[in-house]
Amino acid sequence: MELFILWVGFAGAWLLVVGPVYQASVELRAEELDREGIQAAAQNLTPPRRISPWWWFIPPVAYILTQRAQSAYRQAAFATLNSEQREQFVGFTQKARGWLIVALGAYLIAIKETWELAEAYEWWHWVFWVLIFLMPVLCLIYTVYTVIAGQRQLGHDVPGRPARGAGTRTTDV
Repeated sequence: MELFILWVGFAGAWLLVVGPVYQASVELRAEELDREGIQAAAQNLTPPRRISPWWWFIPPVAYILTQRAQSAYRQAAFATLNSEQREQFVGFTQKARGWLIVALGAYLIAIKETWELAEAYEWWHWVFWVLIFLMPVLCLIYTVYTVIAGQRQLGHDVPGRPARGAGTRTTDV
């Protein structure tokens, strides 16, 4: 019974990871966001100047300089948006952060449950690390597959893929 409970904890923890990832995908895709307007506003700005590669000999300084340049660029890009685009962008990023926090918390629980399962079976440590890498990949694959399947079910074309039946010819006999 103890092993059954460990497997249930393992499965439940990873379901807690895939749930927020999937829900974030669904909600953020449905979020009203003037993507074209925001991209157009950002394209008018010159990208931040790259720091000299020599700064990477002192990584903390290079990191700080890079962050300052990126922050200045983000502030300039945000300033070019109109008030409606700003509200949309802030709402989108807040929702995304919320789902990221939930998914990260679930991932930490899943790590613990995976460790306990690996310990119970006395698996080699590399098996644990492979699972910790592989399971999130499977969660993402599930999310992508489900979203694409939903789009096809609604009759929408999936970006980056030819429409179903494109390139095939039917012949009446």
